[in-house]
Amino acid sequence: MNNITRQMTALREASKQSQADLAELAGLSRMTVVRTEHGQIDPRLSTIQVMARALGLELMLVPQELTAPLTSFIQAGGKYLGQDQGIDAPLSVVDSLLAKGRG
Repeated sequence: MNNITRQMTALREASKQSQADLAELAGLSRMTVVRTEHGQIDPRLSTIQVMARALGLELMLVPQELTAPLTSFIQAGGKYLGQDQGIDAPLSVVDSLLAKGRG
C-alpha cells in the first residue's frame, strides 16, 4: 500500500467511516475501495482523487525541494518556529512556491 492510500485509510478509520461509506461518498464500488486500501490494485489518479475528496482532502503537487519545509510548516501548526519577523526573514512556504512558479 502506498503512502497516500495508507494515510487515507487511517483518516477513514479515524473518522469511523466504513469502506462502504467511503465508496458511496466517492461514487465508487466498495470493492474498489477495499482493493485500493489493501494494495491489490494500482488505482488511477482519478480514483485516489475522488476518495480523497470524499474524505475532505485535496491532493496537491508540491516541488520535491519544498516537501520537507512544507511538512515542518504544517506540523508546526502553520508557523515557522523561531522565525524572526521583518525584512531578513526567510520567504514563507507560499512565497517560495509563488517565486518558484515565476522562475
